[in-house]
Amino acid sequence: MIGGFARAAGMALTLALAGSLVAPSAHAQSAAGHPEWPGKGQLFVGTNYQPIDRSPEQIRQDIAIMKRAGFDLVRVGDLSWDSFEPEEGRFTFEWLDDVIAQMHAAGIRVVVDIPGQPAPIWLHKTYPGVDIVTQDGIRRNAASRYWDNISDPDYRRLAKRLAQRIMARYAHNPAVIALGYDNEIGNGQVSYSEADRVRFVAWLQRKYGTIEALNKAWATQRWSRRLNSWDQIDLPYFHGPGPNERYLDLRRYWSDDTIGALTDLEAVRKQVAPNLPVASNLWPTASTKGFDYLRSWNRISTYGAQGFYPGDPLGAGFEVMMNRAGHDTPMWFNEFTAGGGGYYGTPGRSRMWAYFGLLHYAQTVLAWTFNSHIGGEEQSLFGLVDHDGRPSWKVDEFGRIASEFRRLQAMGFPRYRRPEVAVHYSFETNWLTNPPQGPNTMKEYFKASYDDQVKAAFQPLFRDNIDAAVIDVGHDPIAGYKFVILSSAYIIDAPTAKAVRDYVANGGTVIMTGYSAKVDETGKWFETPLPGRLADVFGLRTNAFYRSEKPLQFTFDGAVRTGTDPYYEVLEPDTAKPLAMFANTPQPSPAITINTFGKGQAIYLATAAQAAFLDPLVRSLYATLGIARGPATPEGVVARDVDGRTLYVNTNNAPAAVAFAGARKDALTGKTHSAKIDLEPYGVALLQ
Repeated sequence: MIGGFARAAGMALTLALAGSLVAPSAHAQSAAGHPEWPGKGQLFVGTNYQPIDRSPEQIRQDIAIMKRAGFDLVRVGDLSWDSFEPEEGRFTFEWLDDVIAQMHAAGIRVVVDIPGQPAPIWLHKTYPGVDIVTQDGIRRNAASRYWDNISDPDYRRLAKRLAQRIMARYAHNPAVIALGYDNEIGNGQVSYSEADRVRFVAWLQRKYGTIEALNKAWATQRWSRRLNSWDQIDLPYFHGPGPNERYLDLRRYWSDDTIGALTDLEAVRKQVAPNLPVASNLWPTASTKGFDYLRSWNRISTYGAQGFYPGDPLGAGFEVMMNRAGHDTPMWFNEFTAGGGGYYGTPGRSRMWAYFGLLHYAQTVLAWTFNSHIGGEEQSLFGLVDHDGRPSWKVDEFGRIASEFRRLQAMGFPRYRRPEVAVHYSFETNWLTNPPQGPNTMKEYFKASYDDQVKAAFQPLFRDNIDAAVIDVGHDPIAGYKFVILSSAYIIDAPTAKAVRDYVANGGTVIMTGYSAKVDETGKWFETPLPGRLADVFGLRTNAFYRSEKPLQFTFDGAVRTGTDPYYEVLEPDTAKPLAMFANTPQPSPAITINTFGKGQAIYLATAAQAAFLDPLVRSLYATLGIARGPATPEGVVARDVDGRTLYVNTNNAPAAVAFAGARKDALTGKTHSAKIDLEPYGVALLQ
């Protein structure tokens, strides 16, 4: 009976086919009109290099090693502010001039990173406003990297001046191919000086306008917290306690502060070096501070870029697609796994991850790092070259990657194909559902991990080798996607609600899960029927919820499905129709509903995102929405079809066999395989 509902819904979904497959960008910078910027048919392999640690003779030896390995790109300049400006106003660029000249002679291009962090000691000593003050009022020396208050006006002024000098000097250097901003920005610290409080209050005044509006947003009538003037506002505690509404605005404030530092540098680039693109090694998800990258990516970057230190394949794929965001340009791995702190490396692992990156739109792979570190905070971090200056086996492995990537440039790489599916991610929902410690009932309700919930929505697409964009629906246009998933979308602000409403009305298909649309942009629960702002789109009310004492079960598409998360919502359909009913809850209620709204369909899963339920639901849409699965692969093997060839990547540290029809030749080895190929641990194959 329930399986019949699913099949009927599948027929109805044929009406919900989205129009164009092209998802327009959110007014991002583009390589279009810039033929000198890296584009199609260009792959880069190289390393990160810190010449400030090396003598002139060592630099010559290092560059010779890079040239022999076939490296064609290096990233330099990060972490080096006091090498460019050893004293305030005294600039020294000759050391980098010489390094870049030697790189150019060796045929190696250069990414110049603007080193806004860490700030030099002289800057801290001259301008104490750059020091971090803890929420307990204790001033901290710059004892560790990134302990800089980047909201301080003197910091901003001097960082911008440094950027102007560096960009002006290297904007037209023939070796320089791109710029980067503030290595790992996002991994900074919040500060609690009186000047910071004043800046926070000014931010609130711009956002809310009146103290009455702020009181309403923060629900200050609760527990007698009403504010009578702006002077009464304190900086909320980053590490607890405090109400959710104030904490959310604190995170937004520090996010805007970080974005402001980046847009300062971007304004300099547009004025001084508009001929160069920007690909920065950002860290928006850093727990120390972070920032809302998905609502700012188009203002601060030309290429999605990141430090790539993968754990599990699903998490790695998700992170890459989040950093790619809505870009129509490829991904840059400005730092790429080679060895690490206390980790010498594993043969074949970096090559495997490089090919995994190719599947996820990568164009650039820069090993972190070239020289093994002998001191400092990353002492015992093992790079490509050992402490005694001898090349390790890792140089050969990255040399092999470079050689193979040169061949792949003529075979459809880097990839430019647009994803047909989008998964919604909200930095604000992540912040709100992870409140600081203290008296707070948030986690008594939202027991799930928001990140895990969104990854659960990404998982069936990842497993089926289907490209999926990870974007913020409230920021990026979604009209071009065949369907969109909102998993535990706890905050539904006005832009997100409008985007979903318009998308469905115009023929799109949306899946939304439990925990969604519970609070507005202030972090307070809606005082309207839930899902807030979208009850009519989904044709139901979701106010009641429970946690089952037994694993939730329902039948969908002819099979009994058993869940792993006990949370469920009691759906009260209005215009929505059930696709599945919970089988073992005290009172029967719909587990999945579908509602026709305008020309499209809105589907609601009445529980937390979990593989047992979401995977078959997502897959039930493929046929009717015209979404083709990628190549069939065993567990742990990722693949894509690219220009008539299939690239297989075995992420397992164990052999894997891949079956296919007929005989196919491996473009990497020249060997022909019939019906199957046995991939070695971390093995790759490009079959044509």
